[in-house]
Amino acid sequence: MRRALCIAAVLVAAADAGDPPKPRVTRAELAAVETSFDQRIARLSVADDPMEVLGSTRGVYLEGYGAVFTTEVNLVITPPITPFRMKITKEEVARVHQRKLERLPTLKRAMRAMLVSSAASLDDVPANEQVVVGVTLFFLNWEDRTGLPSQIVMQAPRRPLLEYNLGTSTSEALEAAIREQVF
Repeated sequence: MRRALCIAAVLVAAADAGDPPKPRVTRAELAAVETSFDQRIARLSVADDPMEVLGSTRGVYLEGYGAVFTTEVNLVITPPITPFRMKITKEEVARVHQRKLERLPTLKRAMRAMLVSSAASLDDVPANEQVVVGVTLFFLNWEDRTGLPSQIVMQAPRRPLLEYNLGTSTSEALEAAIREQVF
């Protein structure tokens, strides 16, 4: 009798479980934002001195938190050490460092713009949840990293990003909503 009750309970539970719940944010929705990020960073490049996205942007949705997008970027394509080029000169090290310092504000502006545009694209992310963009910067071992971060993370609740996008809030309100962390 007890065994029959256990089997019945398992069958009822299995019938009630049905299909797993659909994700709030679809993979297609995330993929569209990923592609947009990669294209935006590629457009930041100067024809003869491009920025380089190392691997594609990846996004995940975390239920109850929001959408998180990460990528790795080389601000300046740097000359590698090879058997034909065994040493990087001090002048080259200084020139690469200066160019990367000059590009950093451009990347940060692009990241802010990415937050705003992605908030408009991510219809299924609740307005109170976060949109996060994280960029890891690439460096070769010979580079001077003085004054350059390893990673930049920007995040904001979706609502103020949407309000700014719709023109119902100010750039000051947008800046107040964005939390920037530099590591």
